[in-house]
Amino acid sequence: MAEFDNVRAGVATGARTAHIDEGLRAHMNKVYGTMSVGMLITFAAAWALSGLAVTTDPSQASAQISADQYLTGLGYALYASPLKWVIMFAPLLFVFGFSAGINRMSAATAQVVFYAFAAVMGISISSIFIVFTGVSIAQTFLVTAIAFAGLSLYGYTTKKDLSGFGTFLLMGLIGLIVASIVNLFLGSGVLSLVISVIGVLIFAGLTAYDTQKIKTDYIEHARYGDSEWLGKSAIMGALSLYLDFINMFMFLLQFLGNRE
Repeated sequence: MAEFDNVRAGVATGARTAHIDEGLRAHMNKVYGTMSVGMLITFAAAWALSGLAVTTDPSQASAQISADQYLTGLGYALYASPLKWVIMFAPLLFVFGFSAGINRMSAATAQVVFYAFAAVMGISISSIFIVFTGVSIAQTFLVTAIAFAGLSLYGYTTKKDLSGFGTFLLMGLIGLIVASIVNLFLGSGVLSLVISVIGVLIFAGLTAYDTQKIKTDYIEHARYGDSEWLGKSAIMGALSLYLDFINMFMFLLQFLGNRE
């Protein structure tokens, strides 16, 4: 009888484990799927806006940026007027507001807000299509995608606990943000290079760390069966990995991008 009970307990435990594994795969698929849609929105918005911001017709120009390219009125407002500061810091403020308010949102609303944020990010980085060649942007995106996939896979599969690196990486991120803001006013090429190198390393580490955290958070909460929480957790996980990818891409672009 005791042996039968042990077998039955083992079967029940195995069933629960299989259920969690199946749910985890679905959860991670939703995280990566939501992130991918957000990425598509970002680059579509950036490409479309950059096309409206530049013209080759001098009669429609507000400012000249190269021998045969000019900023339109929209382009001047976005990249040369004081509005550029609003555009630059809007994604950061959006993230803070989104993180603070997600507990009051439904999962469906949070997903819509995430996509809105992705569009705002696209507006903020749209100048890359003016500054860098399209080929170098595509090449850098491919390099970032390969690096991201490897780092995220490592974070998902490693048995090593990466939580100890979290505080260190977040402290480094705060320092990176402060240094980037300071360099906006200093305009130091050397400091910009240092920031880019450190930025790539920080967001590479955060990619592995965030992936593992998404996985462990799901395993810890899956037994409660709170589908609403899990839905919002997937959105926040997508946001974390999206930010890791975008920032790693932007820092790598400083090394790999060929300027127009």
